[in-house]
Amino acid sequence: MPDISKPKALQPGDLVMIIAPAKAIESSHVYYAKELFESKGYKVQVSEHCLGNHHYFSGTDAQRTSDLQKALDNPEVKAIICARGGYGCVRIVDRVQWAGIIREPKWIVGFSDVTVFHQRMQRYGIESLHATMPLNYQENSKEAIDTLFKALKGESYSVFSPANQNNKPGLASGKLIGGNLSIMYSLLSTDECPDYSDAILYIEDLSEQLYHIDRIFHTLRKSGILEKISGLIVGGMTDIKDTVVPFGKRLEEIVVEHLKYRKIPVCFNFPAGHMPDNQALILGRKCSLEVNSEGAKLYFE
Repeated sequence: MPDISKPKALQPGDLVMIIAPAKAIESSHVYYAKELFESKGYKVQVSEHCLGNHHYFSGTDAQRTSDLQKALDNPEVKAIICARGGYGCVRIVDRVQWAGIIREPKWIVGFSDVTVFHQRMQRYGIESLHATMPLNYQENSKEAIDTLFKALKGESYSVFSPANQNNKPGLASGKLIGGNLSIMYSLLSTDECPDYSDAILYIEDLSEQLYHIDRIFHTLRKSGILEKISGLIVGGMTDIKDTVVPFGKRLEEIVVEHLKYRKIPVCFNFPAGHMPDNQALILGRKCSLEVNSEGAKLYFE
């Protein structure tokens, strides 16, 4: 894994750009986000096609690529806020010229389908921010919004989750990588797959079948990833489904079974993912994970 570059902390008056690189979004969410950032002292630009509509997407692949490219190339833009996920980032990730952000790192913010961009930032050795998006701001917890701005401003913070009977205690340190489990699975053995060696892996997902999560963990094991990581954070696994004939294991049982021979800390129900309390995680940042009888705590260095 390459040395990590940190985007500059946001300063009052800095410009952020809101883009919609995947699914179309209603204008009310974007304007609410614009007002929120402006209330914090930042300038906000909404990209040309952010509020567009092209079938499922906010625009054609070319239009969405153009919006991202302009945000990357504009030296005044210090943070790129992805309006929502859905599907579409993988369709444009190879169309973009990333040289600008390699020369001058800036924040890319989002989660879910934006995991595609987070994986690309890992490839280039640039921190990115797994955090809530404009689609969700109005329903988010105070902590989700507070940690978003603390991370962007370079303020120190940590994230805590209560004790869970399925947690595996321990202490680990390493660079934090991860995001949406299904997206990561789809990028295994591609040029977007990061180096998992000694990393703390964070995962979350939405509306997946239990048997499919088991399949993914078999793949993570067979690919050697579960042997490489130093710790595992299981965030929101929201609206997980079972088959008509039950799979026979709960989510926690599936995960624990695949890690039963590894003495690494594992925690569940971490407050990040498809949930109102979606707290910000700095991917690529060196961090420490402590899991004990009181719960789990993630410290960013």
